Amino acid sequence: MDDLGRLALRVALGVLILLHGVSKLRNGLGPVEEMVAAHGLPGFVSYGVLVGEVLAPALIMTGFYARIGALLVAVNMLFAFALAHMAQLGQLNEQGGWALELQGMYLAAAVALALLGPGRYAINQR
Repeated sequence: MDDLGRLALRVALGVLILLHGVSKLRNGLGPVEEMVAAHGLPGFVSYGVLVGEVLAPALIMTGFYARIGALLVAVNMLFAFALAHMAQLGQLNEQGGWALELQGMYLAAAVALALLGPGRYAINQR
């Protein structure tokens, strides 16, 4: 059952993060480029979001170097916290939950997957 749980974690995290990446592929990186520039970083850094939200989920879902994919998602989420959500770090939402609970869950799932590995139902099980 451990391997089935890892597969469920991989598919859930991969699909949910990939949806963010597909949106950026369809609508462009303009808002990300503006945010990166506003923080004094070079514009090419914005392409890292495609690595973290398109390539990494593909690695995770297939189980091909899924640990590396999970680490890429974790780094992507840390950048998201630093560049887009820092003002919300200590805030609660209307229901009393953490304002960044979704982003926090993505980060936690990515770290867990990086530590656990992809399990038996993966291309290379690394």
